[in-house]
Amino acid sequence: GPERLSYGELEVRANQLAHWLRRHGVKPDTRVAVGLERSVGLIVALLGILKAGGAYVALDPESPPARLAQLLAETGGPVRVTQASLAERMAGGDARVLCLDRDAAVLAGEPRSDPRVAVGPEHLAYVSYTSGSTGRPKGVEIPHRGVMRLVHEPGFATFTRADTMLQLAPVAFDASTLEIWGPLLNGGQLVVMPPGTPELETLGRTIRAEGITTLWLTAGLFHLMVEERLADLGGVRQLLAGGDVLAVPQVRKFLRAHPGCRLINGYGPTENTTFTCCHTISEADLAGGSVPIGRPIANTRVYVLDAALRPVPVGVPGELHTGGDGLARGYLDRPELTAEQFIPDPFTAGGRLYRTGDRVRWRADGTIEFLGRYDHQVKIRGYRIEPGETEAALLAEAGVKAAAVIVQDEGGTKRLVGYAVSEHSGETLRSRLQARLPDYLVPAVIVTLEALPLTPNGKLDRAALPAPVAT
Repeated sequence: GPERLSYGELEVRANQLAHWLRRHGVKPDTRVAVGLERSVGLIVALLGILKAGGAYVALDPESPPARLAQLLAETGGPVRVTQASLAERMAGGDARVLCLDRDAAVLAGEPRSDPRVAVGPEHLAYVSYTSGSTGRPKGVEIPHRGVMRLVHEPGFATFTRADTMLQLAPVAFDASTLEIWGPLLNGGQLVVMPPGTPELETLGRTIRAEGITTLWLTAGLFHLMVEERLADLGGVRQLLAGGDVLAVPQVRKFLRAHPGCRLINGYGPTENTTFTCCHTISEADLAGGSVPIGRPIANTRVYVLDAALRPVPVGVPGELHTGGDGLARGYLDRPELTAEQFIPDPFTAGGRLYRTGDRVRWRADGTIEFLGRYDHQVKIRGYRIEPGETEAALLAEAGVKAAAVIVQDEGGTKRLVGYAVSEHSGETLRSRLQARLPDYLVPAVIVTLEALPLTPNGKLDRAALPAPVAT
């Protein structure tokens, strides 16, 4: 059966790992790369790293080797934590590789006591990578205060000892911050989904069998579960959905089927620790045809500003800026980009704001309505994506003279579509990208053209790109 761990056992195993990490150079703010499948061992690793004072950098070991090597080199640090089956992928450079399974006997010999490392709210807790428009991923540095502000009396939901939460999101995705630390820092139960992407039936069966009371789903997965496994969500007390725009028909269907469940629309960039605004949805919210993203969560400031950083009136679109305890330090080793995106707060002495790039407006009821992006950044399956990163990868391929990547939305399902002027077929280019990029950045289809359509002033005419032929 599944592995079950009490809080006491979890702490002992994390303490032993922390002592080992301390002896091998990990101290406050030391980054430790983690390459592990979803498991109880993964939770032990994250807690052990934090107890040693370090910051975890969760990486996807299934990433293409070149990308994984790039992120490992950027992470640095004296140690990497993984498992025997993934050790080769996590190796390289001077870092020592620790395998939790293979080296279990070594860890068992470490002290069981808490190492009691002094760590404050400004110390680094983790680094989460997001897509970058230049082709280089951005490592977002999140301090401990950001995690505490997300799960300690945050206002948008309740986390108690009576709650059971499912850990489903990839740990490299910042939704895992809520899933893992929401229950563990409040005495609840955490159920870790087995590795891999589960079938909807398996997911629904797990939700029922384990008595999940608090659940996070990406918007896309929420829509699928409502259409295919609606009854499986009947025992959930709080369901948080987000990462993209929620569709009104599915929201209405869920609310009518499960009126006793609190459905929460969660919005926020990685740079502000998972959530910035949240909204408990009611039927009345759906009259306007969209679901509001709500109000800022506890210890969070938001402003809707024009291009001159002036607040705009109710109903007038502007860019959402956010600050408060959830704000990231910035981007790992990217001072210029940090200075561009994290600006001085003109309304709070000594404060900072993050420019989200999201176009929003205040509604008359005091909630915020999401209107879209100011750039081409999108979210697909919960992952924030810069199509420019995929474009850069396409242009780097031999034989590609020009490239463009757009987002196609068919009935609420989004996918990337690539266009290339190339001597190679679209399938050939797609297979090459699969060797270099994570799955969510690879276009569902690549169309080859003799030339990209241009506007009269010579810019790419995205509206004139032909629709891909269905296959």
